[in-house]
Amino acid sequence: MTGPAFKRPESVLVVVHTRSQVLLLEREKPAGFWQSVTGSLEPGESPIDAAVRELLEETGFQRGADIRDLQLEQRFAIAPQWRERYAPDVVENIEHAFALNLRGAIDPRLNPDEHREFRWLSVTEALRQASSYTDTAAIRRVFRHDA
Repeated sequence: MTGPAFKRPESVLVVVHTRSQVLLLEREKPAGFWQSVTGSLEPGESPIDAAVRELLEETGFQRGADIRDLQLEQRFAIAPQWRERYAPDVVENIEHAFALNLRGAIDPRLNPDEHREFRWLSVTEALRQASSYTDTAAIRRVFRHDA
C-alpha cells in the first residue's frame, strides 16, 4: 500500500499583462485572495512546462512560446491551511516567476473550481490588490516598478 501523494513544494507564478495592465484572478477559496496565475509543479515537470500548463488550465490561454522567465525565485512559508497537502517535514515552497505579455486585454476562461472572478488592473492597482508579496515582487520585476 502506498502513502498519500503529497504536493511538490515548488510552484510557478505567471504575471499576465499588457503594456499597462495586469490580470489578477480571485481564488474560489479563500474569497478575496487575488493573484496571478499560479500552481504547483507536478512530479518530473520543469518550471516552464508548469507555467504553460497552469496558464492553459487557469485562463485558457495557449501562449507557451510567449512566456518569459523573470529569473525570480522566491521562497515562502506554506500557510497553515495548506500544510496537509505537503509532506510533514515540508514548511516552505519555492516559486518560479514568469510573465506573458499580451497586445491587449483578453478575457480569460476561468476554471470555476479555482477562481471566481478576474480583473484587468493598472500596475499600481495590481500592486495594491495582489494578495501575496511574491506576486507583487513579480509584478514589480515585469514593470521595473520601484514603488
